[in-house]
Amino acid sequence: MTAVLDARGIVMTFRNGDEFTRVLLGVDVTLDPGELVALLGASGSGKSTLLSIVGLLLRPTAGIITIGGERVDTLSDTKSSLFRNKRLGFIFQFHNLLPDFTALENVSFPAAAAGGGITSAIRQRASELLARVGLSDRMNFPAARLSGGQKQRVAIARALMNHPELVLADEPTGSLDRASADQVLALMREINREDGTTFLICTHDEQVASRCTRRITLVDGQFDSGMRNKTN
Repeated sequence: MTAVLDARGIVMTFRNGDEFTRVLLGVDVTLDPGELVALLGASGSGKSTLLSIVGLLLRPTAGIITIGGERVDTLSDTKSSLFRNKRLGFIFQFHNLLPDFTALENVSFPAAAAGGGITSAIRQRASELLARVGLSDRMNFPAARLSGGQKQRVAIARALMNHPELVLADEPTGSLDRASADQVLALMREINREDGTTFLICTHDEQVASRCTRRITLVDGQFDSGMRNKTN
């Protein structure tokens, strides 16, 4: 079985003038198909940095990254962008929706950007995803008119638009009240179970971590051994 993610020896060093700060010190992480994994660690531990590296938004100082059997750390910027668009999904803490675009336009954007516009097939896919996340009645609403929980559900639908092999979520419930956070987490768990979509979720929330199938914790730039939860 080919791993969805296989990252080996990931080192990340940031330079500020003559000073160098090593954030990741040779991290190894593997995700199998269908896993729902929580990425934990104290503030400043490098969680978001690692997520950005896996998402091809940052280049590591050293290390090898393979996603779906393809080595990606050596891709050019153009090829990295294409790979990111077609094979990865992203969910951010503050959703990053285009406020004047409708929910349907926001969900369509990853496919429309690559294809040059919203085709009937793209519109159909976006409509189905919005129905999946319970927003059929909001698909023509501008994002600015949606609640925080609704915006994050639109962000989940957008992340799934191009049938990604891996969805990366950075504090996806961090800006939500508890009820909305629980709804968003339940939706991600449902998609993981029913579709087999692999998720890597960066979180400070123990309630989120406890409902994932596995947790991995960054400590001093390296991982503690991954723990499997007793229940999902």
